[in-house]
Amino acid sequence: MTDHPPELAGLLTEQGIDAARIHLVLAALSDGAWWTPRELVRATTVAHRLVDATLTALGTGLEHSDDSVRLARPGDYTGFARPSPADPMAPLLAGHADAAEELRRLVDEAPPPRTDLDHVTATADTALRRGVHLATRFALPGARLLCVGDHDLTSLAATLVSPGAEAVVVDIDERMLDYIDRAADRLGLPVTCHFADLRLGLPASVARRCDLVFTDPPYTPEGVELFVRRGLEGLADPRRGRVLVAYGASETTPGLVARTQARLARMGLVFEAVLPDFNRYLGAEAIGAASDLYVLRPTARVTADGGGGGTAAARVYSQGANAKEATGGLGETDARTVLESAAFDTVAGAWPRAAVPEGVRRVRLADWMGAATAARRAAVDLTGGWDALLGRAVLAGAAEETHVVVPARAPQVRDAAGQQALRAMLSPRFDVRFLRNTPGPRGTVVVARRTERDATAPEDRLLWHCQERAHGSLPAALREGLIAVAAEAGRPVNKKTARTRVAAEAPWAAGHTLLDLPAHRFAALREAARRLVDAAAAGAADPVD
Repeated sequence: MTDHPPELAGLLTEQGIDAARIHLVLAALSDGAWWTPRELVRATTVAHRLVDATLTALGTGLEHSDDSVRLARPGDYTGFARPSPADPMAPLLAGHADAAEELRRLVDEAPPPRTDLDHVTATADTALRRGVHLATRFALPGARLLCVGDHDLTSLAATLVSPGAEAVVVDIDERMLDYIDRAADRLGLPVTCHFADLRLGLPASVARRCDLVFTDPPYTPEGVELFVRRGLEGLADPRRGRVLVAYGASETTPGLVARTQARLARMGLVFEAVLPDFNRYLGAEAIGAASDLYVLRPTARVTADGGGGGTAAARVYSQGANAKEATGGLGETDARTVLESAAFDTVAGAWPRAAVPEGVRRVRLADWMGAATAARRAAVDLTGGWDALLGRAVLAGAAEETHVVVPARAPQVRDAAGQQALRAMLSPRFDVRFLRNTPGPRGTVVVARRTERDATAPEDRLLWHCQERAHGSLPAALREGLIAVAAEAGRPVNKKTARTRVAAEAPWAAGHTLLDLPAHRFAALREAARRLVDAAAAGAADPVD
């Protein structure tokens, strides 16, 4: 080591057996090419902090050009190069060239990551590795895979490489639900997408229906636990299922890994396998642009109940309004401003207790979303990181008038396009007004007033019928509504006809309620309602059974 900078020798000695991680960086640099720190992280899976420490220790032995470096004498470091261990998956991946090409296109064209949801894009090769690993380790044909969040398109990868498998995606990101749905439709893949804020629970139509779970959760211990709990809720038989978790942390923070693994063990999960650096990312340099793959097996004492709906439950991400360190929700002064603007009999969400007038009923957000709460005038606070629920929070309630407070930056209220989309989602059952700069410049109150059903056109009455039953099965609501609307028009249809027509016009509605239906499907719902009532009006009356 006398030929190398003393600072580097000291760093290698300090790292002990983990100096092998530094060897990877030096081996990469020994090729004599220019490297940015980010490129070194991605090539070696060494955390950015350790890469930076290595470059600093090399000192004057490096040449610099903008943000790139190279060794002045690369030949001095060729001794650090060593053969990489064989990748046991390489022969398996070679048999899926078509899927690999399709996944490269899908990843390239996917919506950009959202930092507030801790998104970091996995590489197309990682998506393929996940799909192939699932297909070779488990009997996927005839099985149902639940993807708890799917920014990395694991659902598409699994169904591409394993014909006969089915995938269900549950996510809060409407962009990804739209993208995955469209891709699955184009490729003919059996993938179903559901909207859900996982902090409040899993859609009832998904719970206890799946055989296998994959999730790449937020890397906070709270985020990992929450997403895994939702995955467990989705397993039809937890004792025969598996939960696969992509989890990454810097090698410099073993305490964080220990806390996360301890949470999983307390839930009754066994670490059947830990595959290091299995997942690679286009980012996440702080953790080496890579994460491990945990294969977790539930034991007989596994627990899935994670609750939800409180302020603490919202803090599962590492950045943005839902980060653990963030503060959210209305302050007492702003809350009073909203609640004094009208006579409310019900409030939902985390309203400051001192701001709520005596006699006003308080409802947890989870309870408001979970069942129709009758009220004359209700106020719902979604400012603490819950604004993605805006349209569904109106549909979920049974109030004559609902006032929902959201941040002014929320996409549903910040511009004309967002407002128009929200009106379309809530029409025809609700008239919508937007009170900007309320209770202050950073807030907006959405006022949704219930309309009269009798005054609407036939297709609107069918939609009204569905919106009135937002918590129930959407196909059932369409069938019942079609029977009612057709009878009003003097062209009755029986249950069998209604069932057949709904299945033909809205096959994507199967397994959904209106509350977990992705936003992009609402336009299709309106079109299906129009076609259903037009067909009923044009056809001969059926004998009613």
